[in-house]
Amino acid sequence: MPIENWTGWPPREALSGVGVPRRRRALTWVVRVVLLAVFVTGIVHENALHGWGYAVPAVGLAVCSLAVWRCFGTTLQQRLWPSIGLLAVLIATGGVAEWAGTSVTATGLWCVAAVIAVERLPLGPGLGVAGVAIAAYVLTSRETPLGTAGAVGLVLLIGYSLRLDEEARGAGYRLLAQERLARRAEAESAALAERARIAREIHDVLAHSLSAQLVHLEAARLLIESGAERQRILERVTAARGMAREGLAETRQALSALRGEMTQPEEFLREIAASEGARLEVTGQARRLPAEAGLAVRRVAREALTNVRKHAPGAWVEMEFSYLDGEVELSVHDGGARGQNQGLAASGAGYGLLGMRERAELLGGTLEAGPAGPEREGFVVRLRVPA
Repeated sequence: MPIENWTGWPPREALSGVGVPRRRRALTWVVRVVLLAVFVTGIVHENALHGWGYAVPAVGLAVCSLAVWRCFGTTLQQRLWPSIGLLAVLIATGGVAEWAGTSVTATGLWCVAAVIAVERLPLGPGLGVAGVAIAAYVLTSRETPLGTAGAVGLVLLIGYSLRLDEEARGAGYRLLAQERLARRAEAESAALAERARIAREIHDVLAHSLSAQLVHLEAARLLIESGAERQRILERVTAARGMAREGLAETRQALSALRGEMTQPEEFLREIAASEGARLEVTGQARRLPAEAGLAVRRVAREALTNVRKHAPGAWVEMEFSYLDGEVELSVHDGGARGQNQGLAASGAGYGLLGMRERAELLGGTLEAGPAGPEREGFVVRLRVPA
């Protein structure tokens, strides 16, 4: 057996009684009362004392009760020598009781001292203290050798069983405490992730929308200062207003997603395809998607159609939304001339799609944007995210 098992204290959680059910505590007090009654009954039946002589064992029992109570405190504080000293008070009082002729009281005190020593002290010192108490009992026992050996074995078994029970309860309490810490850490991690998600939504929506509005409004200011034509100024203001409307719509969608109230992406795609004159094809078995996956689909669809308006105005657009095994895929293909889309391809599909690519990667997905290929004209944006 490792030396730590002989010198280590039982867990503090076990010695303190943390997590002990009320019924178990009540049963412990019942056992204590029964033992006290046995002591008192034994003293009376032995008829070794008379009159005021009964005051001596009464004081002795009070002192021993106080010693046991203090021993519970010192063992909880893991103070070895004070604990051994308090148990020595019980052993010595048992010797006095044996000398006074009250053998039942002496035997009871020695057994209690042995049980407490094995239960609450480090195993090495505990067995040493228990050995002294048991030796005193064996030397004064009037039982047969078999009966004495049985009593000694029972005392050690009770003490060690209580020790194992407390160690198991202490281990269970530590596991419970670790589980609570893990759950608290998980909750804090989830809260931080949710905060990061909200911050990302605010940044993606407001930062892009407001920066675009500032560009148009600053251009309008410069035009006014230079005395430009009213129509050119109005175009800039109208563009800023359009950006504000799109930003407001995106903000509402983001808030709906955070509340879990967002409609399914399929419905949104049908609406935006109808408003933009695009053709939409939906394949696969429709199912409800997580909020972030649905929001990514919406954002990419809107950004891709915005890019079509900017870089290939008037071009036809085909959209395909597919429910796959464990993920969804959105493809937006426009038929604009290759030359009109080269600038967009070279710049990494624009700032908006760059942000959407980062969002897709955070979700464990991918976003590809570039020319359709040697045998197809136009530009393709393809999003695939787990869902």
